[in-house]
Amino acid sequence: MVPCIALSKGRLEKAAIDFFEAEPLVDKGRKLCIETNRYRFIFAKGIDVATYVEYGIADLGIVGEDILLEYQPDVFDLFPLSFGQCRFSLAGKPGHIVTGPKKRIATKYPNITLNYFRKRGESVDIVKLEGSVELAPVLGLADAIVDIVETGSTLKENGLVVYDDIRPISARLIANRSALKVKREVLKPLLERFQEKEVGA
Repeated sequence: MVPCIALSKGRLEKAAIDFFEAEPLVDKGRKLCIETNRYRFIFAKGIDVATYVEYGIADLGIVGEDILLEYQPDVFDLFPLSFGQCRFSLAGKPGHIVTGPKKRIATKYPNITLNYFRKRGESVDIVKLEGSVELAPVLGLADAIVDIVETGSTLKENGLVVYDDIRPISARLIANRSALKVKREVLKPLLERFQEKEVGA
């Protein structure tokens, strides 16, 4: 049985496809499941990649570290990859002063945000958003946001600045716990290939 690898759609997709340059993935169109001579690939949203790996549908997955930090799926976090590098940041309007008793923070990542402020000894109200969180401070919904920042251009274009860089993140290679044991010999060459490529990156 060929190894099954789940890849994140979106910002990590191109880099993941480039890693498997010998596989016919570039012209995959809208296909979400592709089988080649060596691997089977599943394309899904980041959180779904983690779920497919956790439940053994996929043996390995490439996912953003944000998914692992926020949702804490039951998978092996094997090692970081050299692409998908960005950071979690706290951002808002320049010189904005919070006048209420509590900061209101908009984010797609409530658990990461609460942990960050808890370590600072601060209590905050979380506004959970799924779309463009940059709108929240602009329209007065929140005092600040916690989000992934890559270049900072989206913040700048919306008149926001970074208050604090929370932590760097990158793409991660994850594995199903059982697959690492049961399919060890099948997965070993692929894991070695990942490690060799990362060392040479």
